[in-house]
Amino acid sequence: MAMNCTGFDLRFSSFLAGLALGLSLGFNPAILRATEVPRTTAVDVAKLARIEVVPQKIEFHRARDRAIALVTGRFADGLAVDVTSQAAVSSSNPAVAAYKDGAIVPIGNGKCDVTVQVANHKVLVPVSVDSFEKSAPISFRTETVAALTRQGCNSGACHGSPTGKGGFQLSLQAFDYAMDSMTLTHGERGRRVDMINPDNSLLLLKPTMVAPHKGGLQLRTDDYAYEVLRMWIAEGCSIDAAEGHQCVQLELLPASGRVLKDPYWHQQIVAIARFDNGTARDVTRLTRFTSSDETTASVSPAGVLTGHRRGQVAIMARYLDQLVSCQFTLAKDIEGFKWPNPPANNYVDELVYEKLRQLQYEPSELCTDSEFIRRVYLDVVGILPTVEEQAAFAADRRPDRRQRLIDDLLDRPEHARFWALKWGDLLRLQKGRLRETGVYKFYEWLVEAFETNKPFNQFAAELLDAQGSTLDHPAANYYRACADSIEAAETTAQIFLGSRIQCAKCHNHPYENWTQNNFYGITAFFQRVSRKPGMRADEDIIYLARDGEVHQPRTGEMMKPWLPGQGSIDNPTLPDRRRAFVDWLTAPTNPFFSRVAVNRIWAEVMGQGIIEPVDDFRQSNPPANPPLLDRLAADFAQRGFDQKSILRTILNSRTYQLSSQPTKLNQEDTRLCSHAKSRMLTAEQLLDAVCAVTQVAESFPGLPPHTHATELPSPDFNVAFLDTFGRPARATACACERGTATTLAQALELVNGQVIQKKLADKQNRFHRELKEGRPAKDIIDELYRAAVCRVATDSEMQAALAHVAAQKEPSAGLEDVCWALLNTNEFVTQH
Repeated sequence: MAMNCTGFDLRFSSFLAGLALGLSLGFNPAILRATEVPRTTAVDVAKLARIEVVPQKIEFHRARDRAIALVTGRFADGLAVDVTSQAAVSSSNPAVAAYKDGAIVPIGNGKCDVTVQVANHKVLVPVSVDSFEKSAPISFRTETVAALTRQGCNSGACHGSPTGKGGFQLSLQAFDYAMDSMTLTHGERGRRVDMINPDNSLLLLKPTMVAPHKGGLQLRTDDYAYEVLRMWIAEGCSIDAAEGHQCVQLELLPASGRVLKDPYWHQQIVAIARFDNGTARDVTRLTRFTSSDETTASVSPAGVLTGHRRGQVAIMARYLDQLVSCQFTLAKDIEGFKWPNPPANNYVDELVYEKLRQLQYEPSELCTDSEFIRRVYLDVVGILPTVEEQAAFAADRRPDRRQRLIDDLLDRPEHARFWALKWGDLLRLQKGRLRETGVYKFYEWLVEAFETNKPFNQFAAELLDAQGSTLDHPAANYYRACADSIEAAETTAQIFLGSRIQCAKCHNHPYENWTQNNFYGITAFFQRVSRKPGMRADEDIIYLARDGEVHQPRTGEMMKPWLPGQGSIDNPTLPDRRRAFVDWLTAPTNPFFSRVAVNRIWAEVMGQGIIEPVDDFRQSNPPANPPLLDRLAADFAQRGFDQKSILRTILNSRTYQLSSQPTKLNQEDTRLCSHAKSRMLTAEQLLDAVCAVTQVAESFPGLPPHTHATELPSPDFNVAFLDTFGRPARATACACERGTATTLAQALELVNGQVIQKKLADKQNRFHRELKEGRPAKDIIDELYRAAVCRVATDSEMQAALAHVAAQKEPSAGLEDVCWALLNTNEFVTQH
């Protein structure tokens, strides 16, 4: 990747280039294009090979129920299209069931068949109706609060906020039925509901804007939600018991993973709720649908997806406390696309190619050897390759030289210290939490873990099970960084489960299936972890108390330890409850542990996670390539949670080694790895790179000479340059704390900051020293290019640089300008 660095005499031009840095990095012109106009294209049903209908049978237990028959057409090549709106539906017995307003509805008790016909294709759906004549009052638990949720009334931006709105507060997403029933029936002196004249209820007048409402129009009188709320009020605002009215599962139709191909970018989505009494019901009318990416596809309140551009999207559906998602891929034929059939180095490439081929993005060419060596050095050991190391790699003509270099780098001591830095961010190694001795002890424990390639399940277990002296057992500093059981639960979930469960501390999580009970059930595992001062300086003792329980702050209930997917542990037999959690967490079958770990490793070398952010696994944040994530996770577990092994697999893939230069046919891709992602060097990498180019080392008080910035154990070393370029304070366990945004302050630091100016002026730096030794300016410039961007200067760059040096009174001044300009190029400050 040759980037022009001419015009060195115009420092103002480089200043402008520096300012442009913040705009140019990561810029994607595709997002500025106008969104395609939504459209629904009728399917030529005569060309269908068959049709499929779900659900395959329908049962009604109440007179007001209804069910949507989802009809899928299949062409001969297997392509699926939604033909629900084009189907003709008829009943064998109109006295039992009929088709009305796009849905099948009960008419009376009995059984019949409903015929769904599209062109010459027919499917019979058995329908049974019972209890039609019985009174079925509106259920507060499954209908009233669901209607409020669907309309957004109890969202965080409305009455579900911590203080409510306009004196009216509901629990967020209906997590507290007792609070909601009290608020609705007794709030405002009972004026919110009028059981004598339901139409005069403020609960109906305000959202329909009959009465003033700061939230605007949220409800229409012909909405089903309006009908539900009105009926509930008219029936006396009864509050039903929990038994038989708990939704235990929400299912979406069609099944996740459907591919929709242009021009058939539309799809009806149906929500089926299953309850604790064994019944199932179509709740599409009471479900709130949202899209993970409105620019790719939107979804109507009725659950109809409309595509806008090719890509992938998740449609989330919330009904009561159930939140599920359904993934869709929107494909399109691209003019000029022809799959180039590149070779695959391993399964990573095979799965990436499958997704690229599906969405018709071509992969870029392989990066050059000079690009590869710079990239892999920075990703694996955090520093630039020396000029001598570059020359040795260039002289190696063996076909497996890249693989050999990867193996060598993974075994270098710099690798362990660089990756210890990454985990130091997550584990919050800083003196304010661990004190000075604790920082160094914990840091060396991390370094040793990466030097010995400690299996990741053992790594996690040693942290989570740790106890004893924080000096003798450095992993125990994990519980020093986590001040209490709540912080331990939040940190553990974020690092090892990829879940930001903090929201569930006060209420059910609004974007995930974490309830407040779940939060305190996880916390119960850590409740007995205690801390006390040791006998030595900077020493704490982590120990287990004999007892200690967690009580849910809202209900006062004592919470049993709880595991996702398994539920509460009634009688933890181990004296240390954490052991049960660790055994569950590190089991090869755990659905979270391996996926979170490999996603984090992938993000470190690819620039972004398959799920991004890397610690935010949730229904509304789907993976860019689910099969790839699953395969990496399975491979990781099968190899005994070997981090180097999975890293080696990724680095050896052709996908990792693609050029960062996009092509015309993949420039819109930002998630599927059709080309390498350019990104800013981290603060520590950048400082080390400046030191390497100038050959003027940075000194850090109390550390040996020539210590790299990537080897600093904590952010307590006061280096303003590092803070300017995003070094985290390590106040949280979130990977997002490390700054990645480009700023004006960074541009000014590169242009005129003291760090670079001092190194350029140092008479013992690379170019001053070599000039004194009598080396020609051309050779010095060539070496500067190799040191900074790992390539030779182009002819035009070399001519411009030589002309600039020759025009100066002193060659050293000209070389200083050349080096300064190189340090201000995008090519130098980015990983590409």
